[in-house]
Amino acid sequence: MPATPTADRDTQQPDSPDSDGGWGVLLVAAVAAFGTYFSMYAFRKPFTAGAYNSDLLWGYQLKTVLVTAQVLGYLVSKLVGIRLIAETKPSQRPRNILLLIGFAELALLLFALVPLPWKPLCLFLNGLPLGMVFGQVLGYLEGRRATEALTAGLCASFIVADGATRAVGAWLLREGVSEYWMPCLAGLPFVPVVLLGVLALSRVPPPSRRDVAARSERAPMTREDRRDFVRRYGAALTPLVVLYLLITIVRSLRSDFAREIFVSLGQEALPASFAWSEIWVGIVTLVVSGAAVLIGDNRRALWVALVICGLGAGLLAFALLGQQAGLFGPFPFMVLLGIGLYLPYLVVHTSLFERLLGLTRERANVGFLMYVADSAGYFGYVVCMLLKNAGATSPDVLGMLRWACGITVVASLICLLQAGRFVSRQTSAPSPHASTPLGS
Repeated sequence: MPATPTADRDTQQPDSPDSDGGWGVLLVAAVAAFGTYFSMYAFRKPFTAGAYNSDLLWGYQLKTVLVTAQVLGYLVSKLVGIRLIAETKPSQRPRNILLLIGFAELALLLFALVPLPWKPLCLFLNGLPLGMVFGQVLGYLEGRRATEALTAGLCASFIVADGATRAVGAWLLREGVSEYWMPCLAGLPFVPVVLLGVLALSRVPPPSRRDVAARSERAPMTREDRRDFVRRYGAALTPLVVLYLLITIVRSLRSDFAREIFVSLGQEALPASFAWSEIWVGIVTLVVSGAAVLIGDNRRALWVALVICGLGAGLLAFALLGQQAGLFGPFPFMVLLGIGLYLPYLVVHTSLFERLLGLTRERANVGFLMYVADSAGYFGYVVCMLLKNAGATSPDVLGMLRWACGITVVASLICLLQAGRFVSRQTSAPSPHASTPLGS
């Protein structure tokens, strides 16, 4: 059912301005979104810089238990977010972001204070709110002619922050901070950035009428809206969600166990290695995914997005085979692996769901679709971590990563073919909703 304008003051129509405010407003939105989400990672990722080798919990390696606990909280957050993000009104977002990050920091303080058996619970509580921050920030960016560029910047924030905030944690450890106090202290310098970012985002105007004409209205969704959308487009969503699930598993293994992977490859896990590997990954994927904003037609943009996902799978295979053949050292391997993973991962965030809604004109929002995909992805990663725990107290992370990469390459290509068949059937006729490029 095509989206229709609503009189609700918290939706984006009919009060949307004729002008989007120009490049200045878009730049403010991009910088504020980048800074806010980058800072969120300082409350999530620094703890992974620790080894936690001195302790075992319930017979398992403590770090694996801690990672599993946080990801489980993140998973629950994504499941809850399917409804909450879809229904969130714009006026609620600033308060929500601050409350979610504040709760996460309190959980890290408890992580430092409580006895060992309770520490996994603290990281579960830390992940529980943080999984909903992305949807709150994304709500400011979607539904615009510049959405791909804006969302690419948002996604670049978590690519770069993944390494940079872990480097902050590694630096604190080198300065003598204990592994249990380090996560709490690593987030404190980023509090002012969060406050400024949220303030700036709250002043970004909603999508203009020209944006809505090009990309469709993005209104809060009711339960009936969500059911109708899944029923209509489940055949396209299912392979895309499976693709996202596989990419999420490998991406998370590479991220959470980067220290162990570097060591297994024969390189010391230095803070600079964490930061620079993700900077290079972020630059390449930001340019590729953000360039989709130049494609005016929603149907054509969908096809390009599927092709980029296929290229990512090919690069993943190239990195894996090249490393095993001795063509790449540890650092180039991690960079190539990251680019191969983040190309499809970011395209799902920036283009696939955005252009699907622009083409279909359904009453929906990207936040809902992203949280369906994220829930599947993090559920898969939780299962992976549980299997890892059950297998051994000192598992071979690099070997696990290689197996996961191989499975992902093959399955991703199958999923992309299935999604392409559906898109071909649904969009064989000329689209009545082809969008116009930014600035046209």
